[in-house]
Amino acid sequence: MESLIEAARDALANAHVPYSEYRVGAALRAADGSVYTGCNIENANYSNSLHAEEVAVAKAVTSGHDAFDRLAVSSGVRDGVTPCGMCRQTLAEFAADDLVIVCDEGGDATSEYTLGELLPDSISAETLDAADR
Repeated sequence: MESLIEAARDALANAHVPYSEYRVGAALRAADGSVYTGCNIENANYSNSLHAEEVAVAKAVTSGHDAFDRLAVSSGVRDGVTPCGMCRQTLAEFAADDLVIVCDEGGDATSEYTLGELLPDSISAETLDAADR
C-alpha cells in the first residue's frame, strides 16, 4: 500500500493547477498489479479541468485495463482528500463496490474506504436497463 501512496504523491509533481493551486495525485492499481497514475489538470474554463482519478482511469483504460482493485489519492496538503462525486461515478464504471480507496493524511497516516461506502447508489448499466422498462 505504501508504494501506491508514494506513486500518488509522485504524481503531484506534474499537476497543472494555476487557478486553485490545489495539487492532487492518484495511483490506480489494475487487477493484474499494473499501476497508472494521474494528476489534476486545470483549465481556465473549470468545467474542462481533469481530475487526477479520471486521468489515471483514462491511462489504464487506454492501455487495455478495465478491472481495478485499489486506488490511492493524495493532495499537496495531505488532507485526506477523497475522490469527488464525478470521479466516484467514473470509478464505478470500471470497479466494484469493494474497490479500496486509500486517502493520504500525511506521514504514514491514511484513511481507507470502499467505493461502495463513498458512492452507495451509483448509476450503472443495470440502473439504465431498469429505467428502460
